[in-house]
Amino acid sequence: MNNANNPTRVVIDLDGSLDELDDDDITLPDLASTQDIPIIETPRVEQPYSEEEEVIPALSTEPKPQPTTPAVTPTPTEATRPQATELQQATEESESKKKGSWFSRMKSGLTKSRKNLAEGVANILIGGKEIDDELLEEVEDQLLVADIGVEATDKIIKSLTEQTARGDLIYSHSLYKALQKELVEILEPKVAPLVIDTTKKPFVILVVGVNGVGKTTTIGKLAKRLQAEGKSVMLAAGDTFRAAATEQLQVWGERNNIPVVAQGHGADSASVVFDAMQSAKAKNIDVLIADTAGRLQNKTHLMAELEKVVRIMRKSDPTAPHEGMIVLDAGTGQNAINQVKLFNEVVPLTGITITKLDGTAKGGVVFNIANTTDIPIRYIGVGESIDDLRAFSPKQFVAALFETDE
Repeated sequence: MNNANNPTRVVIDLDGSLDELDDDDITLPDLASTQDIPIIETPRVEQPYSEEEEVIPALSTEPKPQPTTPAVTPTPTEATRPQATELQQATEESESKKKGSWFSRMKSGLTKSRKNLAEGVANILIGGKEIDDELLEEVEDQLLVADIGVEATDKIIKSLTEQTARGDLIYSHSLYKALQKELVEILEPKVAPLVIDTTKKPFVILVVGVNGVGKTTTIGKLAKRLQAEGKSVMLAAGDTFRAAATEQLQVWGERNNIPVVAQGHGADSASVVFDAMQSAKAKNIDVLIADTAGRLQNKTHLMAELEKVVRIMRKSDPTAPHEGMIVLDAGTGQNAINQVKLFNEVVPLTGITITKLDGTAKGGVVFNIANTTDIPIRYIGVGESIDDLRAFSPKQFVAALFETDE
């Protein structure tokens, strides 16, 4: 969709018609009613009997005449059709809409993280008792276990404590939604869509990360999405250390009719990217996505090679890369924070993609990443399907993480 403030900048919305729900459709869930939580209520005060109270008359034993109504014979269709109420019909339509949707797939993908965070918190809050320091400490411990991070956890508990002191929160069940709101507030300032500047031809996305985080797969999915948005795309197989990476990228290209610039195994990665930029310029390509070799952030010589890629790239376009995207595996937990810091010293990072959320119980690291970095989260991945890489929505993510009842 076009940016109204700047017609030369295009926001790439990966959701489009594939996502049936937006944030306006999402309500943060309450504590599951199936858990039968007793709520402490103020005792009812019995009112003294007054002679002026209305006396309820005894029921009459006389049979009441029944009004006569004309008999209506149902049509064959009406006779066999169940008479659903409007509420039932609306519920069925809503459930049909959610079935197979991105929200339901994300909820399914976050099962392990939900057990580690939301269900742990729910078990603490069962009982409807008044909030006290001990209860807040239990919630704090659960957040730390779920990889939320010390700094983010401190911020959350401080806010919940202040709300309790003001009387905004009284009973334990109210903490469930209040906690979700705090988590959404941590994420919202650190989320931004990928914006393609159409004055840059090509708009260069340099993708970096350690080994095994899913860079090449992410590139393939992103390329397909950009192509679906009407953009011409080219791929640069800059991971020359792993032969399978080049082959994998070429398969993505052939499958989607996207050109791939590649050289032989062991070739100079910077040379591959430079050739790709020259080719993309000549062919007037909109977006060039460059893969890089997976490297450990503590290997100095490998990080130096990445630095060389950026330096050579700028010989073709001094403003490149226009997007420095780091791909993080959610399963690495707190180590993901270190990866962001160290890669950012070499490549100007402007976006984060978090993958493999479906295979880990450490989904809480998303909040830690948002709280400790200034780099926006662009996308998350919760599965192998191309539709399982989506633009990140804080409210949808938190709701999917905390919706515990089926």
